[in-house]
Amino acid sequence: MIIISGTVLGAALGAWQAWRRKGRPADIALYAFVYALIFTLAGLFVTLIIHRSAV
Repeated sequence: MIIISGTVLGAALGAWQAWRRKGRPADIALYAFVYALIFTLAGLFVTLIIHRSAV
């Protein structure tokens, strides 16, 4: 669940960041993808840490 919410939050944040900088649609899509990827990886590591410490 953390991974999915991180992906959605990252995509929204990246798209907003590019839109705020007056980016073209391709720029907005690229920012959304990269931010989503970064937030997904961060969510993955957070999930792994939580599962490791719970056992």
